[in-house]
Amino acid sequence: MNTSQPLHDVSSNAPLHSNNQLGYKLGVFGVVLTLVWIGVFKFTPTEAAAIEPLVANHPLMAWLYQILSVQAVSNLIGIAELVVAAALVYGLFNAKVGYYAGIVASVIFITTLSFLATTPDTWKIVDGVPTTSFFLVKDIVFLAIAIMTVEHNKILLSASTH
Repeated sequence: MNTSQPLHDVSSNAPLHSNNQLGYKLGVFGVVLTLVWIGVFKFTPTEAAAIEPLVANHPLMAWLYQILSVQAVSNLIGIAELVVAAALVYGLFNAKVGYYAGIVASVIFITTLSFLATTPDTWKIVDGVPTTSFFLVKDIVFLAIAIMTVEHNKILLSASTH
């Protein structure tokens, strides 16, 4: 493939990919920073205790506490977050890694968002306004960036096979 000629959107003649996509890279950086920060925090007893009700009430995750301790489950989640963060960084230079990292990041953020439905007492009415644990809601933006990562790298992979 000739990398000196960018792919173009036929309708607007705008490049589909550029090495200078500041917004995209800034979004990925924000996701990576958060995954590293929260991933490292998972190794603390404070965070392990904080996520216990979320994991314990999740139908696809509760079983983990039958075979692992509260801290071990938190550590496992932290490792997954750190690995995905590293893969997202590497994915900026390798479209195949970026594609799969985006998929796994999407699964992480969908899982986190599902806690809004599976954890009792997550929603409360405060002064007549429904509120929730807003730290979970931020994952809507992270999910959007993870999906963008998949789409972005899918275009690159598709272009490299032609």
